[in-house]
Amino acid sequence: MDFLKINGGYGEGGGQIIRSAITLSCITKQPIHLENIRKNRKVQGLKPQHLTAIKILQKVTNAKVIGAEIGSTELKFIPGNIENLELVEDVKTAGSISLILQVLIPAVAISQKKLSLTIKGGTDVLWSPPIDYTQHVLRNAYSRMGVEFSLKLRKRGYYPKGGGEIDLQVYPSRIKSTSFTERKTNSVKLICTFSKLPIEKIENQIKEIKKKLVKENFIVKTEIKNQEAKDSGASLLIYSIDEHSVIGVDTLFDKETHRFDLDFDKFITNPLGVDENLADMLVVPASLGQKKITFQVRKITKHLETNLFVTSKITGCKYGIGKLTNGFEVIIEGNSDSSIK
Repeated sequence: MDFLKINGGYGEGGGQIIRSAITLSCITKQPIHLENIRKNRKVQGLKPQHLTAIKILQKVTNAKVIGAEIGSTELKFIPGNIENLELVEDVKTAGSISLILQVLIPAVAISQKKLSLTIKGGTDVLWSPPIDYTQHVLRNAYSRMGVEFSLKLRKRGYYPKGGGEIDLQVYPSRIKSTSFTERKTNSVKLICTFSKLPIEKIENQIKEIKKKLVKENFIVKTEIKNQEAKDSGASLLIYSIDEHSVIGVDTLFDKETHRFDLDFDKFITNPLGVDENLADMLVVPASLGQKKITFQVRKITKHLETNLFVTSKITGCKYGIGKLTNGFEVIIEGNSDSSIK
């Protein structure tokens, strides 16, 4: 069998390569051989959320998989035909549901199939987007690109117990050309959710944050929700959306410092089309469109660099990066011929 070898130690050398490679393998029907999985991480190899994503895609695509074990540094994924499915899954840890959805949504939607999924795990955990980011930021950006999904939160799940639950619907989609170039709006939505924490402490933090945003001439609409979870915790999302931009920033409540450690600079001083985290999430669907997709971002992160490398290797898409006075412009010319063989 003709496997395409992917070096999992390239670039940021983390889970991004795994997610992008298996997603594109499913869509293009290209068997892949991942080596050196998470080589640049302190604990190498596959983690539970990677395995959950792999095993769900294995069901969705009738794939053959070799090496799908916790800690495995090598994986062979041989995709079959994608089917419409209804599934119920459980990560069984606080592993990030949002990272799993980054794999499932493009794979199913671009393959012109449907997926109905109920999944349990972590909805708001470190080193991954909170579920509100997926719901309000990623969903809007994907919709503009032609990728359609809907999401319903049933229960929050914080680290370490998890126990969060969401319902996901993915719909057949076709990638269309779009651009994310410049933010012109000063309207901002702030969403804060919490569980088993004093509401006064949360409200005081939000007042502080809102005051800073107003000082920077933003019009802020806030929403604070007490949502029961197994563990105590809180998450915060700030986002703005207009005709040519989708920008969000998020953080979790630090229970040691009793504060939201938020990087305001990433949001306040960003006049471009997308935030740094969203940028790398756009690459996989963009690589399979018929026309160019353009976005402007302040920084070319390791995640973005890695995603551009992997997608171009698997799909044959072309991309270019141009320097701007205040950031970078990324243009991706998709290769739709590589999809749905």
